[in-house]
Amino acid sequence: MTDETAGTPASPPPSPWERERPAPARVAPAREPLSRERVVDAAFTVLDRQGLDGLSMRQVAAEAGVAVSALYAHVSSKDDLLELMYARLFAGFAMPVPDPERWREQVRDYARSWRHLLLAHRDMARISMAHVPFTAELLPHVEALLAVFRTAGLPDRIAAEAGDLISTYIDGFVLEEGMWRDRAALQAGDKSSLARPDWREMAGEMQNYFASLPEQDFPHLRALAGLMVTDTADERFDIGLEIILRGLASYLPSPSV
Repeated sequence: MTDETAGTPASPPPSPWERERPAPARVAPAREPLSRERVVDAAFTVLDRQGLDGLSMRQVAAEAGVAVSALYAHVSSKDDLLELMYARLFAGFAMPVPDPERWREQVRDYARSWRHLLLAHRDMARISMAHVPFTAELLPHVEALLAVFRTAGLPDRIAAEAGDLISTYIDGFVLEEGMWRDRAALQAGDKSSLARPDWREMAGEMQNYFASLPEQDFPHLRALAGLMVTDTADERFDIGLEIILRGLASYLPSPSV
């Protein structure tokens, strides 16, 4: 007899004298060896779930499924781990070739991209503000940003401050966004970092409040009430960035006549 479906001989039934054999043991897949990359991956998972205040070496070890002592073969301390996480954000982040005709557009692209990278992980702006980016991995990025400013023609004194100014603006803006996000999550009873505040409701409340203030004491708040907190976070970020760029541009030498 053949198996009509498969076209091959059918398996015979077990013989009476065949001994019953135990089912083959299920072999667990080999665990991936611990590496620096795995430690950083686990740290980001803990950070996104619990925030910077909840990030500890013990939590990272638990996430990676290893003993705490195993982490120290790959990172020397929590601060070392935070620096590795910060450097990870720059992986694949390409700085532009300086173009004096497009320097403002290049800085805008850099700032917007960096903001979105920081927003990708909870409390990353806090980590960014706490670590000076002058490590071997990050120095090329600092060098490239300074090159954009100097190639544009900014005086050296202004170029030296411009990089720190832009970085501080990005970090501070994202830090504020994270604080509002955490507040919204707390009010919603959800500790997840994915919660978002209802900006439209908040903007309406603030505008109505400003408009109700005594005009003799707060004439400017009343006058601008309808214009305040009306923009999205993206629009606010771009406006603030434009103010900084126009200020920097004022230091460019006047073109010779």
